[in-house]
Amino acid sequence: MTNAVGFIGVGRLGEPMVLRLLDVGVRVAVYVRRSEVRDRLASRGARIAASVAELATRSDILISCLFSDAQLIEVGLGPDGFVANAKPGSIVVSHTTGTLTTLESLRDDPSAPTILDAPVSGTADDIAAGTLTVLIGGPAEAVQLVTPTLAAYANTIVPTGELGSALALKLINNVLFAANAQLVAAATELGASIGVNPDALLAALQVCSAGSRAATHMQQVGGTDSFAEIAGPFLRKDVAACLAAAAQAGADLGLLGDVVADGPLPLNPVGTK
Repeated sequence: MTNAVGFIGVGRLGEPMVLRLLDVGVRVAVYVRRSEVRDRLASRGARIAASVAELATRSDILISCLFSDAQLIEVGLGPDGFVANAKPGSIVVSHTTGTLTTLESLRDDPSAPTILDAPVSGTADDIAAGTLTVLIGGPAEAVQLVTPTLAAYANTIVPTGELGSALALKLINNVLFAANAQLVAAATELGASIGVNPDALLAALQVCSAGSRAATHMQQVGGTDSFAEIAGPFLRKDVAACLAAAAQAGADLGLLGDVVADGPLPLNPVGTK
C-alpha cells in the first residue's frame, strides 16, 4: 500500500523537497500559510490541507522541515498540533536542527506517533538534484519504512541509532563547520594583511590541502561577508542548540566553542562565549 505523505514547513528547503516528491509520483498533502507557495504547489499536484490537524489525520508519514524549535513546538504540540492529531500508526520525520529537549517533548507526549529525527546536510540545489544527505535516528523499522520516501530528495541516508542521535551528530557537525568557517575567515584576514587578495585565496584553497566545505561555500556566495549574512542565522541557531545539549550533558564545546566564539565572523549566539 502506498503511504500518504504530509509535509509542513514548505520554505527554502521544504519546497524543493515537496517538488521532488511530486516528481517521483508520491502523493503529497501540504499545509502552507503563504498563498503564493500554496498556489505553486497546488499547480504541481500537491493536495492542500486546511490545517495542521487535518494534515496529520490524513498522513501515514508526516515530514516536518521547520526552521526552529519554536516553530516545531507551535505546530507539533497542543490540541491543534500534529502530535495530538496524528493518524494511528503514523510516523513523523523532523528535519529541524534544534534542541534535544524539544525532540524529547514531542516523543514524550502521550499522543505521540513514532518520531524520527532527520536533520539534513546540503542546500536547496542538492535537494533539487536529489543529492541531499539525511542523518536519521529512531526505531529501525520506522527508519526503514520512511527511507524510500526520503530517497526522492536524498541519495545518502545515514541511520545513526536511537532517537536524538542524528540531531546530536548534526549539531556537532554544524559547530565544526562554524569553526572551520571562522578559521577560513581568519585566513583571509591574514592574507589581506600581507597583500593577498581574499578572492584569490578562496579560489586557491579549492585545490590546496587546506581547502574545506566552508571555504567552498564562502567562494560560491562571494566571500566572508556574504557567507556570514546567509549562513549566520542558521549557524548561530545551531551553535546555541549544541551549547544547550552540551550543558544538559554536563559537557562543553571546548576548543570548538572557543574558535566559534573568538573568530572574526558573527557566528556565536548572543550572550554566549
